[in-house]
Amino acid sequence: MTNQQINHVRSTWAMVAALDAETVGGLFYNRLFEIAPEVRHMFRSPVAEQSKKLLSMIGYVIGKLDKLDDIIDEVAKLAQRHVQYGVKAEHYSTVATALLWTLEQGLGEEWTDDVKDAWVLCYTTLAGAMIAAAGETGKQPQQKDSTVWAGLA
Repeated sequence: MTNQQINHVRSTWAMVAALDAETVGGLFYNRLFEIAPEVRHMFRSPVAEQSKKLLSMIGYVIGKLDKLDDIIDEVAKLAQRHVQYGVKAEHYSTVATALLWTLEQGLGEEWTDDVKDAWVLCYTTLAGAMIAAAGETGKQPQQKDSTVWAGLA
């Protein structure tokens, strides 16, 4: 990611993070369950609790975007936990769709093509690392092509 893309992600995330976590998380999870009701069973915590965890995790990763090598082991552990929840490679594109939609709702006019492109790159980079790490566990096949990202750019 370029410095400009990192700045787009960080500045727009600051706007979203300033909103109520339960509201943002509610938008995200409602959208996720609307487009993929089959994943609802993977989320056992109440949406309010899950929302806080999601926003905290995203904020942490965004803070390290210029130092991704520092958190690659943590990303791998997160991926391995996701495998235990039943997450498969194809779920990452569904989550991306819900996340991008949520960001667009929260950012309104600040959601520009450049901001979207930066978020897509950010997400695909991190999700790609998670898919690769999950594939290394042998518990799910590694996504070998870019079809998981179809329609995001």
